[in-house]
Amino acid sequence: MAERAERVEQEEIFSQVLRAGRRTYFFDVRATKADDYYLTVTESKKFTHDDGSFHYQKHKIYLYKEDFTDFQEMLSKATDYILNEKGSEVISERHQKDFKKEEGTEAIDTLKSTESFTDVSFEDI
Repeated sequence: MAERAERVEQEEIFSQVLRAGRRTYFFDVRATKADDYYLTVTESKKFTHDDGSFHYQKHKIYLYKEDFTDFQEMLSKATDYILNEKGSEVISERHQKDFKKEEGTEAIDTLKSTESFTDVSFEDI
């Protein structure tokens, strides 16, 4: 049992959490068996049922340091393309049944949506 606890502690090296509405993103640095580091990115999305109960759906990717440079470049190109083509307003929110756009919040929404995509840096890992 002590060996299992030691392994769990070893796996939890560094973590960051990004809360974004019903979604939460976890950025976790973990160790391989050879004691090298890699990154897991987990998206957890909360689903609420009509009876008030809920469950979480999770998706995970594993990113190894030999792929950091290419991944960061592709992520930057893809996010830049989206922002250049469609701007930073989140259009899909308008189609949600409970959507209510408050006046004067557009500048704040723009700032929030661009912050989460433009400040990604894997160099610190």
